[in-house]
Amino acid sequence: MNSIVLEIKNSVAYITLNRPEVFNSFNREMALRLQDTLDACEKNDAVRAIVLTGNGKAFCAGQDLKEVTSPELNPGFKKILEEHYNPIITRIRAIKKPIIGAINGVAAGAGANIALACDIVVAHEKVSFIQAFSLIGLVPDSAGTFFLPRLIGFQKALALAMLGDKVSAEEAEKMGMLYKVLPLESFEEDVNQLALKLANMPTKALGMIKELFNDSMTNDLEAQLALESKFQIEAAQTEDYAEGVAAFVEKRKPKFKGV
Repeated sequence: MNSIVLEIKNSVAYITLNRPEVFNSFNREMALRLQDTLDACEKNDAVRAIVLTGNGKAFCAGQDLKEVTSPELNPGFKKILEEHYNPIITRIRAIKKPIIGAINGVAAGAGANIALACDIVVAHEKVSFIQAFSLIGLVPDSAGTFFLPRLIGFQKALALAMLGDKVSAEEAEKMGMLYKVLPLESFEEDVNQLALKLANMPTKALGMIKELFNDSMTNDLEAQLALESKFQIEAAQTEDYAEGVAAFVEKRKPKFKGV
């Protein structure tokens, strides 16, 4: 059974974490396969939006602890971080296409932080998030200490990281951890509609918006204004901009091609 399943339809790449028997926890094989799959989606011009989700009851329970406690299989934390999780996070942030984190079940540890690294995070009402690291004597990784305080504030993030509290989807939405909670019964269809909307939008502009928000994490105001100017000039030269303006003037729905 493949640990990562990729399906492409209607310009959307659906990437599914597929180790449901261990709540989609990561071993080395799955981590490397996810990186390869993200690379393939980035290079494929037919892909204009990406959905990352899980199979079964969980989105991802983080690291497979059986691997790290096995003398034969344990790659060591240095390799796990530098070759598994860190490259996954940097790929998610660097790909110039929108990535939806469709959180279908519990997201714990590295699984929670991979979810938070996605561009738009949605979850159904039965989902929970947990920074489980401190409960086994570890510290948050997978950029949890970077994204979580920026999303929900320093004090709240620090408390969740230290205490390991379980956070419901409703609570996560209220504190700004995710974009929206979707009904369980229509979750898959609602995710599909959101993905299709993004896939039919001006892809180059969305990629520039993503890059602008990435750089805003570290830029000062002057640098950010300069970058906005640079990208706005580039966006104005795309075919999708010309189509968007023409559609507005002609009072019709634009047909963006992602170019």
